Amino acid sequence: MRRTAARSGGAVSYTGAEAPAEETGADLPVPEPMPAPAPAPARQQDVLRTEFPFQLPRGYVDESGTVHRDGVMRLSTARDELVPLRDVRVQENPAFLSVVLLGRVITRLGTLPLVHDGIVENMFASDLAFLQDFYRQINAEGHTRAAVNCPHCSEAFEVELGGSRLGES
Repeated sequence: MRRTAARSGGAVSYTGAEAPAEETGADLPVPEPMPAPAPAPARQQDVLRTEFPFQLPRGYVDESGTVHRDGVMRLSTARDELVPLRDVRVQENPAFLSVVLLGRVITRLGTLPLVHDGIVENMFASDLAFLQDFYRQINAEGHTRAAVNCPHCSEAFEVELGGSRLGES
């Protein structure tokens, strides 16, 4: 607490948490300032989901004949969409863009150790169409599910809003 005296009249002013009780007319101490509220815990819908599992309609067949159907695709970054534009194959044939792009964002496919554009290039056309649609859904349109609570029992569950499963045309 700091005390200063005014030059004329000798009045005293206080700066600080509390003034003497006789000057305030109160016998009660000034309450301590309240601490800042703690941040609210993250709610389920506040968590950004960046990876999405999928299952190919037919499956990628590797050189040993193993079929790989289950995979994971991550959200695309601006870099993912820009880098393929410098690829010579894409510059010669713009249709190749989706193959290169999908090779960048598919993080897992079955038991394959690495997924790249060469694998995507050798997929069946129906699987490529599925992946293109799936990419569009998670990157441009977002997911089509909403968390809701049952009005009768209050149990939480998800509802599909798009009318079809992700990737289906």
